[in-house]
Amino acid sequence: MSAPPSASETLLSPPAHAVFDARGRRLDYAGRTLIMGILNVTPDSFSDGGRSAVLDDAVTNAARLVADGADILDIGGESTRPGHTPVAVEEEMRRVLPVLAEIVGLGVPVSVDTQKARVAEAALNAGAHIVNDIWGLMGDPEMARVAAAFEAGVVVMHNRASVDPAIDIVADMLAFFETALERAARAGIRSDRISLDPGIGFGKSFEQNLTALAHLGDLARLGFPLLLGTSRKSLIGKVVVATPAERLPGTIASNVIGIMAGCAIIRVHDVAEHVQAARVTEAIKGAA
Repeated sequence: MSAPPSASETLLSPPAHAVFDARGRRLDYAGRTLIMGILNVTPDSFSDGGRSAVLDDAVTNAARLVADGADILDIGGESTRPGHTPVAVEEEMRRVLPVLAEIVGLGVPVSVDTQKARVAEAALNAGAHIVNDIWGLMGDPEMARVAAAFEAGVVVMHNRASVDPAIDIVADMLAFFETALERAARAGIRSDRISLDPGIGFGKSFEQNLTALAHLGDLARLGFPLLLGTSRKSLIGKVVVATPAERLPGTIASNVIGIMAGCAIIRVHDVAEHVQAARVTEAIKGAA
């Protein structure tokens, strides 16, 4: 008789069921793509900077995203666009926490988009359910511990400190996720609380971003729910000349590709349009 798996092996094993657990909020993605609505409470976001920087506007926009069909709200208080100005912990908290206090009662789980463990901890104390970390637990050394302590859902995003066009980006992502999953296991983060994000637009050349999108199936085979974030990004504007506000069609195209490749969650600015696109894509995929 074989020995039972170790705690580490159990934590690292892909979830047995198609459920993403966020502090007890069990999000079922079997056959249905989850829509994560973006709520930027920053004055300098690349796409909608300032639109939700005022508390009342942020709450109104969050309610609209939920009414449009968002399954998750993702609130961020620091722009991470190329060339962004870093934000101090205290300022990020000042932007995020008052809005968070108003939107946790809207009926859907709330994700905090931060790379700082102190911000994540404050947000989780205020009722957030998910930590969306652009450094995939590989940045702030306290992030995995904080997420584990709150039994939070975690989005582990692939990132690189610099772009290296010569590398095999798919191999790099797989190696990154292996290390990040080991770190999650050591911290005690259960596997059904983890989602993986290829990090489109982060630490990748234009060609590598396209390659990552073309090879989403390789990442889906890891067995963890994939989150795809392409909404209004410069990748689309490099394929066709378009401002961020004009990139909805390209965003939908990339997300349809993602859903067909097995992505479980899509992170978008335009929720209503993507609910419709996702339901049609799922119907066609289900008929194959």
